[in-house]
Amino acid sequence: MSDNSDIEEEEQGPNLGEYEGERNDKDERHGYGKATLPNGDTYEGMYENGKRHGQGTYRFKNGARYIGEYMKNKKHGYGTFIYPDGSKYEGNWVEDQRCGQGKYFYINADTYEGEWRDHKRHGQGVYTYAETGTKYTGTWKEGKREGAGDLIHANHKYVGQWKEDRPEGKGKYVFDIGCEQHGEYIPVEQVKDDKGGEEEEQQAVIIPKWKAGVVTAITLAPEPDEEEEEEKKEEGEKPAETTEATEGAVEGGEEQAPAAETTEAGGEAAADAPESSEQAPATEEEPAAEGGEATDGAAEEQAEDAAPAEEEAAAD
Repeated sequence: MSDNSDIEEEEQGPNLGEYEGERNDKDERHGYGKATLPNGDTYEGMYENGKRHGQGTYRFKNGARYIGEYMKNKKHGYGTFIYPDGSKYEGNWVEDQRCGQGKYFYINADTYEGEWRDHKRHGQGVYTYAETGTKYTGTWKEGKREGAGDLIHANHKYVGQWKEDRPEGKGKYVFDIGCEQHGEYIPVEQVKDDKGGEEEEQQAVIIPKWKAGVVTAITLAPEPDEEEEEEKKEEGEKPAETTEATEGAVEGGEEQAPAAETTEAGGEAAADAPESSEQAPATEEEPAAEGGEATDGAAEEQAEDAAPAEEEAAAD
């Protein structure tokens, strides 16, 4: 899926298209003006020495539009880009690229808020999957999850390391009921089943497999009344202990813990991402669903997360 990264604005000469507005001594567009370009795009805003410079609004003939700051004909500074499919980006730009802090709104209601570089999610950021409420918060590198990150679900979360948009290495599942399961994700190479394709054309894919480790005991917090009662007991008297009945259950079912646990962001959210918009990262499958193996949805970020398409050309 493309993220409209290739939508390009038409370059301007001093007499390109129709123009109404201020000019300088060299007859260049300078100051406030309105222009209708030969390809049907329009621009209204500030110019400097014949180039878009300052605050302006550029409308593409396909319905896309940019409202924000320009510097020497390029989007630079803070601006909002609304794509033909209705998705939009609000944030900082550097030389026509999403760069710095910004928020992307996808047409499936997913959002990403955080750092960008060269049109891609890069640095610290939070991706929220609207359908499930799952969130990934952590480090990104060139559009993919990389480094430390947390995948947060309704009643549990996965905390660990990521590589190439999938969990890899040591980590743990933390459950709201008070227990943790430690372990690690091991990359396993599998041949992608390509029906109808010849054997030599089949491609190997990396699937993260969860290797369960220690499950910590559940610690039940004492009721307020119990705390007061214990404080009143005389020294040397054995205090009533909190029964950890659930501890045995957890230890007995430690191989099942991941099962009830996580879907990395929700399966194949990326598959639902708009074709023309910035792509959503794939979601992680529940370990239990695959007999303890958790897979990162093959669908990579929608258009561009696998390699987010550049923002502007797609519009044309």
